[in-house]
Amino acid sequence: MTALPAATGEVPAQRRRAREARPVGRTPPPTPKQARASRPELLLCGAVLTAILVAQGWNIADYPVLSEDEGTYLAQAWAVQQGKGLAHYTYWYDHPPLGWIQIALLTWIPSALSPGAMTVAAMRPAMLVVSAVSAVLVHVLARRLGLSRRAAALAMALFGLSPLSVVVQREILLDNFAVMWTLLAFALAASPSRHLWHHFGSGLAAAAAVLTKETMLVVLPALFVTMWQHSHRDTRKFTLTGAVTACALVGLSYPLFALLKGELLPGSGHLSLWDGIVYQLSRPGSGFILDTDSGSYGILRTWLYCDHVLPLGGLAGALLLLAARRWSVTARALAGPALAVTVLALVAFRPSGYLPAMYVTQALPFLALLLAAGTASVAHTVLRRWRRPTERPWLTSRRYALVATLAIGACAYVVPLWYYGVRTAVTADANAPYRAASTWLTTRVDDPEDTRVLVDDALWLDLVHAGYRPGAGVIWFCKADLDPAVAKTMPRGWRDLDYVVSSPTVRRDAVDLPTVRAALEHSTPVAVFGDGEDRIEIRHIRAGTAAGGTR
Repeated sequence: MTALPAATGEVPAQRRRAREARPVGRTPPPTPKQARASRPELLLCGAVLTAILVAQGWNIADYPVLSEDEGTYLAQAWAVQQGKGLAHYTYWYDHPPLGWIQIALLTWIPSALSPGAMTVAAMRPAMLVVSAVSAVLVHVLARRLGLSRRAAALAMALFGLSPLSVVVQREILLDNFAVMWTLLAFALAASPSRHLWHHFGSGLAAAAAVLTKETMLVVLPALFVTMWQHSHRDTRKFTLTGAVTACALVGLSYPLFALLKGELLPGSGHLSLWDGIVYQLSRPGSGFILDTDSGSYGILRTWLYCDHVLPLGGLAGALLLLAARRWSVTARALAGPALAVTVLALVAFRPSGYLPAMYVTQALPFLALLLAAGTASVAHTVLRRWRRPTERPWLTSRRYALVATLAIGACAYVVPLWYYGVRTAVTADANAPYRAASTWLTTRVDDPEDTRVLVDDALWLDLVHAGYRPGAGVIWFCKADLDPAVAKTMPRGWRDLDYVVSSPTVRRDAVDLPTVRAALEHSTPVAVFGDGEDRIEIRHIRAGTAAGGTR
């Protein structure tokens, strides 16, 4: 008789503990079976994914213009494939090598089938694999954060079909691989099963993201917020400890690698990880992003020219969700993505920091999630939250009419903007000058094996496959001044060269590179492709050895 009151008093306590342990994204949390996608959801996801792959794959080799970063990463991946080391020149710890090791793996089969196809334009289609995986992970993450299947499909479409996404996700950049690993880490952190290995795997994926592109470090606090929200109260200490330990141990493999090679700290006769870190942190700033005379402002204008709907809408959604996190379940569930966007925005708004053009890539999935969640919240508020049980049918019809009007208005504003942006991406040919320069150097030079030419890395692999000697014959232009191993092969400096390919990148950086600047000054153009600032000039060195000559 005395045990009955104790039992009845124990039930509310158990219910209270279970309620406190629930993740904030859903009430109650979905079971793994409930979280599986239904057939209509799979069809919707497949349709959006198909549209993304068509938009990003059409004309992928011709737009956007080939970048030196793409050429550098692909050339380093080629060096890994060929067993020549971690880079096609001396590896100097500019980035962890995991990024281009992944590129090497991704392009291994195409390069094995056709070695001459290992060039930037030809290998861009391989990035569609990364885009597809990232888009699916955005959908999975959206569902695990509590968004409806329509809102998840909208987030997926925003992420993959924005003109800004179509441009940057086509490029062979480390950022795209890092985003894929980051999304996997968030998806595992928000897993409805809440198993220990899910959070352990999330830590491993986060470490892979950082070792792919070290700037993903700034997103880790947002990841751990998501992990905290979706962990069980009773096992939270174990799961978070496991995730942090896994991330730290894998991340420390990079400095351990440098330590084992004797290149952790500066010393005579070798490069070091410390020097690489100092260089990255001491790069000249590009100015305040809102200063109209700064380089950062120019990059911001480029982003907004491609698409201002996703960046501005997602940023506004992040600020609103952070402000509403106390009274909105959806806002609390999306606290992690909102924090990620906020931190990335604060880093971009540093008064005198360096802002690379590809920086926005890291924010795209979180911007898409927040904009889709905000759109769904507006629709939910109009259709559900403001509706009373005794509401008359005509008033309900007006609610649906209001939502339909807002949707049509949004589409009328967004679709034309995106149409013209995507149309440029699928029709423009921005790489004709590079193709023409590659063809000229391949067909018009008598003896490529004995010819020495300075090029940017976008053309480096083209000329290697055309018979130029890698490293000593075809030279990545900045290495002529910055790599002592290359300088030893040029005892007379620019006089030991035959040609210099003057691209926009070469002309811009030649100011700080004496050998490259002298080569440009003591050369005359023998072929010019394109016009204006984007032109490509092939210039013959007047006082060179003239070993190659022209036909």
